Parts: sequence; structure tokens; C-alpha cells
Amino acid sequence: NDDYTSITENPDFTKCFQNTVLVWVPCIYLWVCFPIYFLYLRRHDRGYIQMSHLNKAKTALGLLLWIICWADLFYSFWERSQNVFRPPVFVISPTVLGITMLLATFLIQFERMKGVQSSGVMLIFWFTALLCATIIFRSKILHALKLVIDVFRYVTFYSYFVLVLIQLILSCFPERPPLFSETVNDSNPCPESSASFLSKITFWWITGLMIQGYRRPLEAKDLWSLNKDDTSGEVVQGLAKYWEKECANTNKQAIKMVYSPKKQTKSSNSNGDVTEEVEALIVKPSQRNSAPSLLKVLYKTFGPYFLMSFLFKACHDLMMFSGPEILKLLINFVNDKDAPNWQGYLYTGLLFACACLQTLILHQYFHICFVTGMRLKTAVIGAVYRKALVITNSARKTSTVGEIVNLMSVDAQRFMDLTTYINMIWSAPLQVILALYLLWQNLGPSVLAGVAVMILLVPVNAVMAMKTKTYQVAHMKSKDNRIKLMNEILNGIKVLKLYAWELAFKEKVLGIRQEELKVLKKSVALSTFAVYVLVDKNNVLDAQKAFVSLALFNILRFPLNILPMVISSMVQASVSLERLRLFLSHEELDPDSIIRGSIKDAEGSIIVKNATFSWSRNDPPSLNDINFTVPEGSLIAIVGQVGCGKSSLLSALLGEMDKREGYVAVKGSVAYVPQQAWIQNAALKDNIIFGREMKESQYKRVIEACALLPDIEILPSGDRTEIGEKGVNLSGGQKQRVSLARAVYCNTDVYLFDDPLSAVDAHVGKHIFDKVIGPKGILKNKTRILVTHGVSYLPLMDRIIVMTDGKISEMGSYQELLKQDGAFAEFLRTYANADQDEPEPGLLSNEKSICQVNNWSLQLSNSSTYSGETRKSLNQTSTTELQKAPAEKNAWKLTEADTAKTGRVKAIVYWEYMKSIGLLISFLSIFLFMCNHIAALASNYWLSLWTDDPVINGTQQHTHVRLGVYGALGMSQGIAVFGYSMAVSIGGIFASRHLHIDLLHNVLRSPMSFFERTPSGNLVNRFSKEIDTIDSVIPQIIKMFMGSLFNVIGACIIILLATPIAAIVIPPLGLVYFFVQRFYVATSRQLKRLESVSRSPVYSHFNETLLGVSVIRAFEEQTRFKLQSDLKVDENQKAYFPSIVANRWLAVRLECVGNCIVLFAALFAVIARHSLSPGLVGLSVSYSLQVTTYLNWLVRMTSELETNIVAVERVQEYSEMEKEAPWCIEQTAPPNSWPHEGQVEFRGYGLRYREDLDLVLKNINVTIKGGEKVGIVGRTGAGKSSLTLGLFRINESAEGEIIIDGVNVAKIGLHDLRFKITIIPQDPVLFSGSLRMNLDPFDKYSDEEIWTSLELAHLKNFVSSLPDKLNHECSEGGENLSVGQRQLVCLARALLRKSKILVLDEATAAVDLETDDLIQSTIRTQFEDCTVLTIAHRLNTIMDYERVIVLDKGEIVECDSPANLLQKKGIFYSMAKDSGLV
Repeated sequence: NDDYTSITENPDFTKCFQNTVLVWVPCIYLWVCFPIYFLYLRRHDRGYIQMSHLNKAKTALGLLLWIICWADLFYSFWERSQNVFRPPVFVISPTVLGITMLLATFLIQFERMKGVQSSGVMLIFWFTALLCATIIFRSKILHALKLVIDVFRYVTFYSYFVLVLIQLILSCFPERPPLFSETVNDSNPCPESSASFLSKITFWWITGLMIQGYRRPLEAKDLWSLNKDDTSGEVVQGLAKYWEKECANTNKQAIKMVYSPKKQTKSSNSNGDVTEEVEALIVKPSQRNSAPSLLKVLYKTFGPYFLMSFLFKACHDLMMFSGPEILKLLINFVNDKDAPNWQGYLYTGLLFACACLQTLILHQYFHICFVTGMRLKTAVIGAVYRKALVITNSARKTSTVGEIVNLMSVDAQRFMDLTTYINMIWSAPLQVILALYLLWQNLGPSVLAGVAVMILLVPVNAVMAMKTKTYQVAHMKSKDNRIKLMNEILNGIKVLKLYAWELAFKEKVLGIRQEELKVLKKSVALSTFAVYVLVDKNNVLDAQKAFVSLALFNILRFPLNILPMVISSMVQASVSLERLRLFLSHEELDPDSIIRGSIKDAEGSIIVKNATFSWSRNDPPSLNDINFTVPEGSLIAIVGQVGCGKSSLLSALLGEMDKREGYVAVKGSVAYVPQQAWIQNAALKDNIIFGREMKESQYKRVIEACALLPDIEILPSGDRTEIGEKGVNLSGGQKQRVSLARAVYCNTDVYLFDDPLSAVDAHVGKHIFDKVIGPKGILKNKTRILVTHGVSYLPLMDRIIVMTDGKISEMGSYQELLKQDGAFAEFLRTYANADQDEPEPGLLSNEKSICQVNNWSLQLSNSSTYSGETRKSLNQTSTTELQKAPAEKNAWKLTEADTAKTGRVKAIVYWEYMKSIGLLISFLSIFLFMCNHIAALASNYWLSLWTDDPVINGTQQHTHVRLGVYGALGMSQGIAVFGYSMAVSIGGIFASRHLHIDLLHNVLRSPMSFFERTPSGNLVNRFSKEIDTIDSVIPQIIKMFMGSLFNVIGACIIILLATPIAAIVIPPLGLVYFFVQRFYVATSRQLKRLESVSRSPVYSHFNETLLGVSVIRAFEEQTRFKLQSDLKVDENQKAYFPSIVANRWLAVRLECVGNCIVLFAALFAVIARHSLSPGLVGLSVSYSLQVTTYLNWLVRMTSELETNIVAVERVQEYSEMEKEAPWCIEQTAPPNSWPHEGQVEFRGYGLRYREDLDLVLKNINVTIKGGEKVGIVGRTGAGKSSLTLGLFRINESAEGEIIIDGVNVAKIGLHDLRFKITIIPQDPVLFSGSLRMNLDPFDKYSDEEIWTSLELAHLKNFVSSLPDKLNHECSEGGENLSVGQRQLVCLARALLRKSKILVLDEATAAVDLETDDLIQSTIRTQFEDCTVLTIAHRLNTIMDYERVIVLDKGEIVECDSPANLLQKKGIFYSMAKDSGLV
């Protein structure tokens, strides 16, 4: 019945069609959806919703509709009885419709029971029903006008129509939330779950946040909580569960093979080495066959949710091709002058509807992808964090902190990026095939030329992808190394400053960076080549007949351009996947190697039998044959030389080492105090309580016993003071005492102390021993093992274990060991009687030899050399500061957070970026962009003129001219593309090189105070994430941004040329567009900044955990730390989630603007069709079809550009910071021989740490003659270390001056000064690299000189025993040398520099007595004619010095020779008395 519907001016469907198809469509839809939807609801129960008025109304209407349908049915039966026979359809349709209405009513109730607040399925059903009813409604009205009327059916139909309309309106509103849902107790729940369906598909629910963000910059408290499914708790659990299963599956085969022989040999226990070999042989092959597949695990975890995106993507792809098809109809319509007008309007309407649907579907798809990406990132970070808590030490060596942080930042990001692209793998080929099929229909065989070109290009692309992969791996490797080095530089920054080594390390970093950029350059060249090829092939194809093909080619262009991106993204993700898999498959510590818990046969609380331990499977054992039993409640000392395995033994008891053989049992819970205190970035109180519950009385007792009361009084907010990273605002001794207090507060059964007394002052050490560790201390009933160098405590021990070279050489009580007269007795004789003439080391000399203990007691008073925090060694004055500045309390917090800037990114930032590219290249690339797009527009316009050429005798004239010009334009386009791609990429590399050098230089030039204020996480974040953005993201975005910008402008120009009337519409649409965009950018940018700021704590917390992992394991606090990490990740994702939704919100709004452009272009074409040529219509509509895509890209790119250019802003930030004085000043540089005598003179010297604080040192006047040895003593916080900081100008003087050999130090460059004075700092810091690099980073000295210095530092034997000698690789932070050995390396540094002035900052902390004596004698002989300033905590080291300066509260109170001072009976005398020297 074609004529009936299509040709007339007033079309209509037949009665038959109306009563069958139009009625059945909605019914079929609902019945098809029902089973799937029913199952889905059964699985996802969200809780029960109470009946509401809304629900009652919907149900009632549903029943009414059912009644109406059945009324129709009964009416038909009644008609039959009246002998009016209607066709059977009048019975069937109402029946079907009635049953469907019942089903709908059932679903309304079922959804309510399952807690669905707004249903898409139902909304679509009512909408379809209404649409079909509307068509019937129109036809009924037409018939009614002709007075052909069936009253009853008209009434039922009209009421049906009205009820369906009301149902549709009602289903737009959401129900109230289910009972007992999480949202009820949440203060700021995410509105997504309770939003209506319409609001969800248009992302209307985020509008509230957008408005808020537009009115004022958003803050963290405005963000919603995450949906339950997105939280770390849910996501990480899932991943962990599947990963364990996967590992178990793959290990099943391996396990069978590995463990059986191991058990047999174990039982005979005859020969450990054989076992090892057997095991090794068997493990290797099995690991090759099956590594656990991380991909499978990720798929299982995220697959089901992600699969929905497949459906959406497929729908969208099919709809994409409806555009060109409708366009074909439209062009025919314009050509056919007789066609009725309504056809044109119908096509226009269809075009618009299709475009809108496409928009909605596409963004649902994107939303799913991004949410999956977000969950992936959460899961990866969670998994990496959990793994880092359990990997063995050998595995820690292979993955440095830098690498692990990169796994969390860069690799997790790669996965996120991939989720958005991964569907393109099947969707792009699908699009290509469809496009080719339609093209074939349009153009016939000539398509094949194009296809051939494409097929030829596939292998080229594959080769490129492989190449890119190798480059990618190399790039990541250099990046890891760079971050690792940066991490170390930031940790050891104080030492770098004191030694003036910044330049050497800057060179090292830049060396690595050079490698990184080389790789980048190669990959850039590749990608540019790829782009050129891709663009060129389009030009081979384009010269065909019409715009349908043009539209199809535009569709084709997208998948083809995106495929290389997808491939490279997949390559990057696969590299990351492999790295992640390796990390997650690292060996874990075996929790069963040490038996914890209550042991039945309680021989003692620690039992070790025939145990051999090594640090990793393949190292030689470092502890051999250890046997001992510790009875419950006893106090055991472990003594021995540096590097003999004392700390290793404690690690072994904690299960940190690999147990080769033997039996170890530790009864009950354990507390551990490490040698280098680990302090968290949290309040002091939280550091001590460490996740236990707060008991006020116990807490007070602990603090009192650990001598922390006076320190807490000094701190600005008492025990609520926030402690910086690594405890920067505490001195060394305070850190050690906090660490001790933490252990004591935990109240466990077994205590392991790794030399905690070495870092505190003599009297404090004694106090702690008496009150805490000793026989009368708080812990007297616990089992305690104390590693110590302090002779004086030994007589009080129940038993002493003497270690040499990883074995226990002697064991027994103090008296027994003396009787045995072995090595121990010898050791005691030399030391205990060094100062006294008492023959028998009884208790009397015990009192006296306390000074020995304090060989270690360096209360690292105000300076812990490497975390520097002198500034915060809150001297006594700070209590007065507090009254002066109540703002101080805030200031303590302010130092921590990474701040977010607000407002628009300043234009100056773009300018800076352009300058760092180089202005020439910038303008050149812009010019090339213009050329490219002008050529493209011209070629398409030329094409439209060509299509309108009249056809004569079946051919067009001038074909050759037309083709020639067209080809030339195509070529020029290709060349321009190649040019700008190259220019932008190379410019990008220039820029990132330039910016990185600046950043590095600025950070190194910052004063010490800057590093104390800034958590290292922030700095590492700048060096990894921001630099990565500048390297690889910004150039890409700039290319896309420029491309989209010119495309949009071009399209508008074409539409205006074709239909000038469009000028009325384009400006208003432009305004709407602009407004939406501004509205959005305000929110989006702020969200991005919040996300960036909340990212830093994740890394900081992670770094901190890695440093303290042994402590966390010892206290069994892993769960709490996992929770903390999850919370921090969730905080970060809280900012990320709204930002992805905001992107979707924007895109939906903008594409609607774009769709309006399509609508108007088509509409005006239809209106003005009599005056337009089909060529122009085709041109303008095909361009307008592209506009939506380009607008969408343009906004995305604008916002991406704004959000990513923030990286440049943040890197630039540091160039505005205050800098320290210049490193070298030509005019005032002192002569090379300076200082020739080494005379140091302080004239009225004063020093303060910050402008707003009091003076720490005031009017210091003293002259130290060349070659004089001077000791500086004073109580904690008296300003001893401040004096050295002033001398090195780590802090500049507030008044007065320091003069060395007639040169005022404030007038010369910092490096000139610091190269000429040497310091041996308190905390020995080493950098990873060769030993040689650590001694001489500038390569100034010969190997002989280095060996000599090592010999004098008593390291020669140790170093020559190493396989690589001087090239021995020190691991990160010098982990693979003991603390004592590191101290000796620092001494060797000083000996190598051999300067006239030497400052010793109580450098002999972690060294046993013998080595200490050696060091002291070395210093006396080697630095005989040098000026030596020693900050002493142990007075006996300076008793033979020529002068002693006693400081108190920042002023010199006494200054004379030690003997005279003792007679004065002043402060010095009382200190000596405390140390048992008088």
C-alpha cells in the first residue's frame, strides 16, 4: 500500500498496520527484556523500598490500563454476539496488550521489592507505547474529521493514550531510597544511585555539583562519598581473591614437584646444601610452564561490569552509519523536485533523533569504561600496597621504592587509559567493514584501490607497534631509575648540601634523563611517520563521486586514526601488566618459618635450634648455626663488633630473613625497636599509641618512663603536634624515644631492642635503662633482648650473647664470661678500664663506665643530619613563641599538604610552555596547521563544484583538471600534516627537557628549610607524574586540540557558504556552547587539582610504609595500614569520580548543541531546496555531521589541555620559591689555598630558623685558632648543632658574622665555602651507586688516594673482601652496609677531602667501642694540624681537647679547657657528673 503512505501530502498508515504492528511493538519489547531483567534483579538486590504515593499511583494506573484493554476485548466479544464480525486482530491485540500491562504492573512492584529507584526498562516501554499510540491517535483524528467513527473504541483508546502519557511522566521520577541502604547514614552520598533514569542517561544528577563549582572553587568537603562498588574495600578484595585462586591453580603443578624432596631431606637434616640444589632444579622448569596470568584475573574481576560497554558500543557503531544513509535519502530528495515536503522534514527529524540517541548511548559506554578504569587503578594500588607488606628482602632489592611507586602511579594510569580504548580493538574493524560495505554500494569496485592501500599498511603498523614496545620498555626503565635517584637525593638532601655535591648529582639525574628523551625522540619519529601514511591514504581515496562517500570516509578516518593509538596504548599496558605481574609474583615472607603464639612445651619464650639464616635464597647465609633459648622474663644482651650480625639476629627472630634450616619459636606477641627509628607522619600521640586503644594512665606512665615529658612540653601543640615525614621535626634522640615508647605502650610479651640507647644523651640513657629496660623497669617481667654497645649495662643482664661474624661465639652471664676469660673478657678489660685504674670491673666502675655507653648516646639534639630538622628542634624558646604567635599551631599543619591552586590557569603558563618549546617552532606549527586545514576545506569545496558539473553524453567535462587540482590539494595536506606533527613533537621534547632541567635546578637550589616543609611525596609526584605528563601527554593533546579547533571553524565556514541563512542559528548555538564550556571548566579544573593534591598522600603514605615495613610486620599492624592506604586512595578517587562524570555531563550537553547544528543545516537545506545544488547540500550536511564529533573533541581537548597544562604550572611553581645564596660568586671567590690556617672567628653571631621565631643562638663571640681542637657541649636544644648549621650557612645568620682566615663567609659562594670545610654528619647517608661514587662523586681523586682513605677509616679489609671492591653497588640508602660501616664510609669521605676545618657532629653513634677508639685516634693523627670542632654528647671524647665551649639556651656560658671548667663547678661539671666522669 505504498501510494497510500508515501506520495500524498498527508501520509497515514493502514488500519491493519495500526492495529497489529503499532500495538505489538511495545509488547514484544517488554517480553524480550523480561527474562533478562528478572534475573538481573534477582542477582542485584538493593534492599526494600516502602510503598509511596508514587508507587501506588503507578500500580493503580497499570491496573486501569489492563482493565481498559480487557474492556476492548469484551467489547469485541459483545460485538460478536451482536453478529458484527470484526477481523481476529480486534481480539488478539487487546489480549496481548492486556497481559503486557499486567506484566508491567508486576514489574513495578517487583522493582520496588528489589530496591530499584528508577527503571530504564519501564521508561523505555512507556515511551515506545506512547510513540506508537501517538501515530494511531493522529490517524484517528484524521478519520474523526471525516466522521467515520466507532465511539466505544475511540473512548477506550483516548483514555488509554492519556493513561500511558501519565505513566510515562510518573516513571521519570525516582522512588525514595531503599530501607537500610548505605546512603542513609552517609553525610554526602553520591546522588547517582537515587537519580532517575532520565537523569542518569543525561548525567543531570551532577548538575548540583557543577553549579557549586561555578559559584566558588570546590573544596574536598564538597565531594560525594564513593559508591560502595567503587570503594577500595570492595574492589581490592575482589582482585585479591581471584589472584590468590589463580596463583594457587598455577602453583598446584609446581607444588607437587617442589615440596616432596624438600621434606625428606629436611627430616634427615643432614645436608642443607643438597636440599637447596634439589629445590632449585625443580622449581625452574615449573615456573616456565605456567606463570599466573594477571590478565585473566583482571578479566574475572572487572569483566562482567565491563561487558555492558560492549553492548552500548555495538549499538553506537551501528547507529553511526544511519547518518550517511539518511544523508543519501536527503540528497535524493533535494534532487527530486516533485517529492512532497514532509519527506524532507521526516529525514531531518530522523537525522536529529539518531544523532541524539547516538550521543546518549556513547556516553553511557564511556561512563562504564571510565568507572572500570577507576576501579582498576584502585585495585592495582591496593594490590601493590598489600604485596609490598609481605615481600621478602631479596625481592625488595629487585624492586626499588622508585619502581614500586611507579607501579602505583604510571602503570596504574596506563590501565586506566586502556579501558577507554580497549573496545576499539573489535569496534574499529567493525566500523571499517561496515563503511566499506556501504561504500561498495555507493561506488562499486573502485573502493578496492583504497582497501588495498589499507591492507598494505597493516604490516607497517604492526612493525611500528613492535618497535614502540621496545622503546616503551626502555623509557619506563630510565624513568624508574630517575625516580629512584630523585628519591635518594630528596632523602639525603642535607648531606648533599653539606658536602656541596649538588652538581654531581644533578649531572647524574640529567644523564638518565638524556637516555629517557633519546627513547622518546625515536618513538616520536615513528609515530609521525605513521600519521603521515595514514593521512595520505585518505587522499588516495577521496576523489570519488559524492558526499555520502565523504561522510563514510570521515567515519572511516576515525577508527583508522585511532587504531595506532589503541595499539600503542595496548603495548604500554602490556608492558605495565608484565611489570605488575612480576611484582605481584615476588616471593613472600614465609609466615610459618617462625612459630609464633603459645608453645606447649614452654622451655622458654624464644627457642632457636640449629638455625641458619640468609637475607635471600641465593645469598650465602649471614647467620650460621644459631642455638639459644631465652627463658621467660629474662633480659639478654647481644654484643659484638660492627657488622657481626647483631641486627640480623633480631631480624631473623622477626621472620624477616630466609630461614635455611633449623627451628625457631617465639612465644606470644612481639614489639620491636629498630636501630634507626621509624616515625610516621602523624601526631606524636598516634605514633606512640600505634593503633592500640588509648589508656590514659598507661600512656602517661610510658611517656614518663621514656623521658618524653620535657620534649612534649617543648612541642608547639604538645603530644598532638604533627610530626613531619621520617620524623623531621624531632631530633634523633627524640625519635628513638618515641620509637621506644611505641613498643612499651603496646605491652607485648617479647621485646627486641636494636640498640635504642645509642641515640640519646648519657643521663637520658641511664634513665631509660632504669625505668624501662632494666631489672627494675616497666618491662621487668617481659622477655627482653637488647643489642647494645654500652659496657656499663652488661653486669645487670641475665645473660650475654657475644657474636662474631654471624655466629654466637660465647654465651653466659657477665660473671661466667669473665671467668671464661675469652674474647669478651679481653674486650671488657680494654674498655672498662680505659679511664679508671680499677682492676675489677665491678659495679663501681660500672657507674664510671656509663660514659662508655654513651659512646653512643647521641641525643641527636637539634640535628639529625639528614632529615635536618634543626629548625624544629623547638628550643626552649619556642614556648614563648607560642604565646607570641597563636597562629603557630596552624603553621605546624600547613607544612604538610600539597596545595591546590584555584581559578583559571593563567595565560602566562601557556606562554611559558611556548617559550620552552621555542617561539619559532611554536609559530611554525600553528602555520602548518592552518595550511593543512585550508587545503582540506578547499579540496572538499572543489569536490562539491565538481559533483555539480553538468553531465554531457554520460561523462563530465574537465575531469582531468578537477582531478589534478584535487590531487594537488590532497598532497599538500599530507605534507602539512607531516610537518606539524614533527614540529609539535620535537617542540614537546625541547619543552620537557627544558622544564625538567629547570625543575631539578630549582629544587636543588632550594634552602634546607624548603625540604623540611615539603613532604618528599610531593616532590616525587612532581618528578614522576608531572614530568611524565609534560613528556608524553601534552604534545599529543596540543595536536588534537589544534586539529579539532580548525575542524570546527572549517565546518562552520562551509555551512555558512552553503546555506547563508544558517548565520542566524550558529552564533546563538556558539554562545550556548561557550557558556556550557566555561561553566564546566571551572568545576573540572578544580576537581583535577583536588585529585592531583589528594594523590600525593597516597604516595607519601606508601613510601612511609616501605620504610617501616619491618616495624609494621613486627607489631602485626598490617591490617590497619591497609585500611589507611585504602582510605587515602578513596579520598583520591572521590575527586576523580566527579571529574569523569563532569566530562560526560559536558559531552552530552555539547553534542546536543552539535546535533542542533545538524538539525538546522538539514532543515535550511530542505526549506531552500529549490535554490540549492545537491553538491552544496551534501557538503554542508556531511560537514555538520562531523561537527558533533569535533565539538566534543574540542571541549575535551580544551579541558584536557587546561588540566594537563597544570603540570607545567606545578613544575614552574618551584622556580618562584626562595633560593639559597648563589653557589659560586666570581668576584669574591677566595684563593685556592684558603683557608691556610683554619682560624674560625664568631663575631656577635646570632641565628634564627624562621623570620617569626626567636633567636636560637645569640651574641656568640669566640675565636678558635688554627689547628685547635674544640669541643662543643650543652644540653639538648642548647643550640650545638645550630652552630654548625650556621658555619655551613645551611641557615643564614640573623646578626653578626663568621670569619675564617680573614674571609667573611657570608660574602662568598656556598660551594666555595662548603668545599673547604668538612663535616662528618650524625646519620650516615649513602646513595645508591658504587662505593667509589659515594666517596668521590666528582671523580677528583685517584684510586690510590681512595684506598688510603679507606685504610685510615679501617674499611680496607672489608672493601677488599667485596667481589667488586670499589665498584661495590650500595643499595638504596646504603641498606646493604650496616649502620656502623656507613659511619666509617662517612669518615673516609672526610679523610679524602682533607680540608683545614673538620666538624664532627658526634659521629660515632653506631660504632662499637673498639672502632670508636680507632676513629678518634685516626682523627687525632690525620687531622693534627686542622681545626676540629666536635659536638660531643659523650664527654670522654673531648676531655683531652684544648678547649670546651658550653652552650646553654643559645648563649655561650663557659669556655675554657676541660680541667679548668671542672674546677669551676659550673654546668660542665654537672654534666660530667651525670656521665660519671667525676
